[in-house]
Amino acid sequence: MRLLAWICATFAMCAALPAQTHTAAVAPRVGEPLVRSGDEIVVCGQLFHTTTPVVLWMDPGGYDAYRVERRYVPFDEAAWRESPGGNGALSSPHRYGMRTQGLTPEQLEAVRGGGWNPDMLRERVDQLVIHFDACGTSRRCFEVLHDLRGLSVHFMLDIDGTIYQTLDLKERAWHATKANDRSIGIEIANIGAYPPDQPRVLNQWYRPTGDGRYRITLPEAWGAGGVRTEGFVGEPLRGPVRGKIHGQELVQYDLTPQQYEALSRLTAALCRVFPKLRCDYPREADGSLIVRQLTDDEWSDYQGLLGHYHVQANKVDPGPAFQWNRLIEEAQGMLESSR
Repeated sequence: MRLLAWICATFAMCAALPAQTHTAAVAPRVGEPLVRSGDEIVVCGQLFHTTTPVVLWMDPGGYDAYRVERRYVPFDEAAWRESPGGNGALSSPHRYGMRTQGLTPEQLEAVRGGGWNPDMLRERVDQLVIHFDACGTSRRCFEVLHDLRGLSVHFMLDIDGTIYQTLDLKERAWHATKANDRSIGIEIANIGAYPPDQPRVLNQWYRPTGDGRYRITLPEAWGAGGVRTEGFVGEPLRGPVRGKIHGQELVQYDLTPQQYEALSRLTAALCRVFPKLRCDYPREADGSLIVRQLTDDEWSDYQGLLGHYHVQANKVDPGPAFQWNRLIEEAQGMLESSR
């Protein structure tokens, strides 16, 4: 059993194979645990490999967007009914919904009971929306989304490259307004992009090391900030980087190399699992990156990766430092090598 799992993970990425395939050749024993490799994501209840560490909402230390109570308050104050008194954003116990757009009445009846299957979902999911979380770490991101804003996202990517999945991809996460029905969302731990005349946050978050590089400095009160890798010290690949989004000049520090590595592997896996999700980003006629909101027609026709700013004019994530070419080249290389 272990040999079969190793062969699949090493030579085939197993991005399109459910976990059940790995145990089909060996009859299970009653009560025998099924041990995951630790790199799987969940799509319609089935497991798909990514070849990078993934912590699921079911795992110890995971972030569970299905729970209705707030996580970062005293337990006796965590019930969602207690939330509106301190925060009007939490008017419902749920922070996600069903993907209902384009479903026939018969299909809606099927999925409302949990009847999604991967083939049916593949027909509807064709966008991956990339965000920076403006929180700095995944733990703080989940606190803001879940406890404070009543929102959700499928994945969070921490500064050490650990991916957290908070919901099955069959769910309609609340992360990008009109794109929610057809998209998967990921929040990347990055403190964000700011106008050049507002350097305070960036100066607090990134400290020069004296050799031309910078180091991420978490607030002292956060301790390790929930980062899973013990003793991890994050360094952005570049910074500060200037660029324009929607014509606005912004400054941002890049992601860590661990984040690009993990994001590339997750992107390759998602593009394999969801064939309509093209491994590319929105381009102008000359092939350059579009750095504005897509028009309604452009957005309606678009299938692939895109930034939050491509969906909404009031957003600038994933920011000017984000290396779209690097991500696409690495993900496409992984797809080619695993054919």
